[in-house]
Amino acid sequence: MITGVYINGDKDIKDALFVRDEVFVNEQNIDYNIVFDGIDEEAIHVVVYEDKSPVGTGRLIFKDGIYLIGRIAVLKNKRGNNYGDLVVKMLIQKAFDSGADYIEVHSQLKAVPFYKKIGFVEYGEVYSEADISHLNMKLEKGKMKKKCNCK
Repeated sequence: MITGVYINGDKDIKDALFVRDEVFVNEQNIDYNIVFDGIDEEAIHVVVYEDKSPVGTGRLIFKDGIYLIGRIAVLKNKRGNNYGDLVVKMLIQKAFDSGADYIEVHSQLKAVPFYKKIGFVEYGEVYSEADISHLNMKLEKGKMKKKCNCK
């Protein structure tokens, strides 16, 4: 069974941290101190479980008047099952329910098509973060293109 849960950052987020560590630190070789930046306690996290095992995660932070989703990660052997779609849509829903007019994501360049399918639009120039090309994207309230394709 597939389930997605919200977890406040001041609670036990070990499953979210496990998935992030596997994807960003071990798979993509991103520095641990970049991945774990000290603001998780302020965030709302989503963890997607497949039969009680964590397979995907992401977080929503509200900073300087901006709702920002990030740290979206799905275990490599679980990709292609729409778990990332579920994570992002849950975070979008939480942001809009919390009063957001729009949501931002700082997307790795290779993930831009994924976010475009949901309705995010690009803005700004490509930049490097942790030696990976990124592009800022924004989704306005009411502009989500499709509902969740979760299994």
